[in-house]
Amino acid sequence: MIGQGRENGDFNGYLVTGGVMCLLVGVTALLPWIVETVVARLGPGGVSWQLAVRRLQLSSGAAARMVNGIAVAVAGAIALQMLFAGVEGDYTKNTGFDFSRAQMQVRVPQGEQLTAATGELEKTEGVREVIALSEGSLSDRPFDEEPEHWTELTVGDCATLREVAKLPACADGDVFAVRGGEYDIDTPSLSKPGRKLYLDRGGADGDPADLVVTLPRTLKEADSIEDPTGMRRGGFLMTPAAAPEGMLEALRGELYLSLDESVPDVREHVRNTAARVDPLAYPTTWTTAERTERFDAIRTGLFAGATAVLALIGASLLVSQLEQLRERRKLLSALIAFGTRRRTLSLSVLWQTAIPIGLGLLLASVVGMTLGAVLLRMTSTPVSVDWPSVLQMTGIGAGVVLVVTLLSLPPLLRMMRPDGLRTE
Repeated sequence: MIGQGRENGDFNGYLVTGGVMCLLVGVTALLPWIVETVVARLGPGGVSWQLAVRRLQLSSGAAARMVNGIAVAVAGAIALQMLFAGVEGDYTKNTGFDFSRAQMQVRVPQGEQLTAATGELEKTEGVREVIALSEGSLSDRPFDEEPEHWTELTVGDCATLREVAKLPACADGDVFAVRGGEYDIDTPSLSKPGRKLYLDRGGADGDPADLVVTLPRTLKEADSIEDPTGMRRGGFLMTPAAAPEGMLEALRGELYLSLDESVPDVREHVRNTAARVDPLAYPTTWTTAERTERFDAIRTGLFAGATAVLALIGASLLVSQLEQLRERRKLLSALIAFGTRRRTLSLSVLWQTAIPIGLGLLLASVVGMTLGAVLLRMTSTPVSVDWPSVLQMTGIGAGVVLVVTLLSLPPLLRMMRPDGLRTE
């Protein structure tokens, strides 16, 4: 199956499922033998150690059967977590945002609120810098006449426009045609000095649906550079003095914020300020990478399912532990009657559980990593051990055993009484 599971899941699923099940069932065959072999060679120690080791030597099979379920569950979970960690890159992509320039973005749909929003955000705790731009679209015809060509429009002062393009000499009142924009093919045909273009303003309040923008006779050119979002924008750049009356209000505002990450809850401060300035403002927190939500949901469900299975196995283990203690009630009472300390017997019970569990988790880790490596090779993915997942699942397995042991201590203490020797 090596290399056959990469293209659209077109492989023999029954063979893969059968192989995984055989490997996991093999854990239940190996564990009793490993426990028996190891405990037979354990050396002397304290009284609690000797009691635990002798008990395991007499009934190692029963101890192994108690922990078989946890070993199988941990091995399967480690293998699947390794597989998901290996193919994570296929479901993760770089957002392209320039984190050195901004870490949040706030969209203000009403252009007249841009100035107020900029001022308030600049005064917000934890905000270092605000890059404020007005953005919209220009076309060669009114939008209700289905224009053939359209392009972007960006309005800002000279310092702000230099964040998105490499400008020659700039003064308020200049207009620039941008070269080198991504996905921009219409700007060259529209950038003719004196040409009339149309800005869609939505037809609100009885205003004409489109605002006419006339390009100046001295139209300058600028080279596009990556803006804070990582894109090279095209279209036209305009300084505020060149904008006709009513145009800025018809554009949407985009604010790019550089934050001081050392300020606690700095993003919450930004959200509160944006909501106070304009309830329709839309703040967005940037990330360096984004992952498919379905992939995250499957991986989270896998972890939750494995944890739930281990909890159920732990409940079964607790029942088995209590049954064994009840069967040994007279023996425990006899040991107490002969003067054995309660702490010694409690430690012996802990050792009887810890030794098989330790061997089981060790075997589960080896089998799980082996199975994970096979699955990664099957998907033609470089093999690497996801140590956080290995430690996480083994830690949960060990935690289940610790909880079972602690829950079995109160019944154990009640059974360690001399009156347990009474019989009819």
